[in-house]
Amino acid sequence: MDADSSHNRIKTRCRTVMKIFTSIWMVIVFAIVLTGIRVDNSDTVKILRYKTWDKFQTIQPRHIVSDSVTVVNITEQDLKTYGQWPWPRHIMAMLHAKLSDNGAILVNYNILFAEPDRMSGTEYLKSMPMTNDVRDQLSNILLDTDAVFSTVLKESKRAVLMMSVKNELDTNLPSTTKIIEKGNVKPWLYEFGGIVSPHAKVSAGATGMGVNVTSPEPDAVVRKMPVLIRINGKIYPSMILENVRILNGSKRIKVVAKQHGIDEVLVSKKAGIPVNHNAEMYINYADPSKYVQLSATDILTDNYNENKIKGRIIVVGLDAAGLSVLKYTPHGLTTDQNITAQSLDTLLTGKHLLRTPQADTYEIAFMALLLLLLIIVLPRTSVLLAVPLLLFVEVGVAYGAFMAYANRGFLIDPSFIMLSVFLVWSHSVYNNFATQSRLKQQIKKQFGSYLSPDMVAQLQKNPDLLKLGGDSRELSIMFTDVRGFTAISEHYGKDVQGLTRIMNRYMTAMTKEILANKGTIDKYIGDAQMAFWNAPLKDTSHAENSVNTAIKMLESLRQFNEEVVKEGVPAFGMGMGINTAEVVVGNMGSDQRFDYTCLGDGVNLAARLEGQSKTYGVRIVLGPETARQVRGTIDVFELDCIAVKGKKIGVKIYTVAKESEHHRQFLESYYGGDWKEAIKRLDTAATIHPEMGQYYANMRDRLRSGKPADWSGTYRATTK
Repeated sequence: MDADSSHNRIKTRCRTVMKIFTSIWMVIVFAIVLTGIRVDNSDTVKILRYKTWDKFQTIQPRHIVSDSVTVVNITEQDLKTYGQWPWPRHIMAMLHAKLSDNGAILVNYNILFAEPDRMSGTEYLKSMPMTNDVRDQLSNILLDTDAVFSTVLKESKRAVLMMSVKNELDTNLPSTTKIIEKGNVKPWLYEFGGIVSPHAKVSAGATGMGVNVTSPEPDAVVRKMPVLIRINGKIYPSMILENVRILNGSKRIKVVAKQHGIDEVLVSKKAGIPVNHNAEMYINYADPSKYVQLSATDILTDNYNENKIKGRIIVVGLDAAGLSVLKYTPHGLTTDQNITAQSLDTLLTGKHLLRTPQADTYEIAFMALLLLLLIIVLPRTSVLLAVPLLLFVEVGVAYGAFMAYANRGFLIDPSFIMLSVFLVWSHSVYNNFATQSRLKQQIKKQFGSYLSPDMVAQLQKNPDLLKLGGDSRELSIMFTDVRGFTAISEHYGKDVQGLTRIMNRYMTAMTKEILANKGTIDKYIGDAQMAFWNAPLKDTSHAENSVNTAIKMLESLRQFNEEVVKEGVPAFGMGMGINTAEVVVGNMGSDQRFDYTCLGDGVNLAARLEGQSKTYGVRIVLGPETARQVRGTIDVFELDCIAVKGKKIGVKIYTVAKESEHHRQFLESYYGGDWKEAIKRLDTAATIHPEMGQYYANMRDRLRSGKPADWSGTYRATTK
């Protein structure tokens, strides 16, 4: 039997450990999966990250600190004025000349002049049926608009022309700015099949030429721009990089690659562009409405303030239906030239957005550490505290990332960290909630029958107040028993159901008083009750509450008897014993069945005191510690010094009554062995305490029977 019990105990403990272990590991595995998803860095993860940064830019767009860029749009109204697109190149030459003459630093054309001007005189002659001699003569007279445009561009030394990429393999690649490579550069650059460059006659006049291409994004929003690309083994600069090179008077660009990717893009020793490992520049968008927007007609008709041109970089592009290239940005849909303007302004103002190659590693490490801390902390946190903890962590991560962006231009991804924290928090809180819910149900099931609903609610709210398995604590223990039960039983005879109903009424009335005064019902033993105070919830006034409960129980018994006597049922009597002592309290029993109860010598003494209530003719008998703690608030009456059955050492016992000096004199003679004098003093005390008549009668009988030969002041009980 002992072996079986030990085996069952081991099984129970193993199940408990496995439940806890499984719950924790579920959260850990969940956290590991989330970390793995972050490491994988899928398109979904990227979009979540980018959307967060987009939100940062809409909340706090880049502040334009200088009027550095102006956008010149060729609008639908311009086309109505100067004809359909493409315009003759001499009109473009006029536009460029006006921009240059009015102090534009550089003029960027977000327009691809890939074909010769069909309106040029030389191109017109090619289509006419005539001899070569005639054609040569006329070519000297008719205007070559491509040559005119190229000449104007060349003389200004301020023109940056656009090249475009294509997917087809291209072996005939144009020459551009010299690129110096340091390290293994090319594998890190975006690669395209070919390139579309301006017409040779036009490009001859350009100060610089650069590729206009944006980085591929899963959601097609333009956030980055490659400053260098690779085509068939050759490296080409972007338009914005060409602007930086020209402004710094450099003829070459230096690219440095290290183990993690592109490290630097330099146009001089002092000028460079902050890029990521793929040579991409993050565009720090300003409020689009803050940029100066002019039309081509404004320029051609001199209808503008020269301050909007002088000292500025100009970006020229198409803004007419069917011609303009529209792209998505964090601020919405906009034209290609506006994106170029934003990119240039980012560089000119020095308000770069930065994301280091190690950022992913740092974020993953931080996320893993944060999730680990949550796994450790959350199981020890109540559901109510878990909510503010989540808010604190989530707001802290978001605020930290936003401030890094706003103050330093650092791009830190809080989105997946916040999502992972929320998911792990939700999973952990759910486990905690489920565990606490099971614990509450267990508490209700275990304590609902012998604790008041309020006390059960407190335990459910604060399960930590309950220490299961045994706890050493000072309790006030009460035992009660029905007096006159034989007469009551005889009254009902064979009516067992009637006897059961009357006993249930009695127990209900008594239990009500116990529960109402913070008591815990331990058990019912036939017509007897056991209760205690100061467990499972602590009660600093447990002794006083237990005695007050006994007094209220007697009052309740009086009312009960008034009712049952009218029904013809014999009146109930009751004896109570209360003792305060340190005992062991907790779940006691076997693995199959246990009860919340208390054990110890103090419990046995309380049971013996209840039995002595009959001996001393009183309703309530208090132990010495109980009397000591309630003295001053409740009247206590010393009864005797008694060694209960089974004990050698005597203890003083008390009841609830007011004590007089005459009674104390009686006890003095009684303890001192002068029983003759004690009888005299007893008679005097009895007249002063008529309510204690039965007690004095019983003591008188004891005194008259003669003093024991071994009398030491302690009465040795012979009954329980």
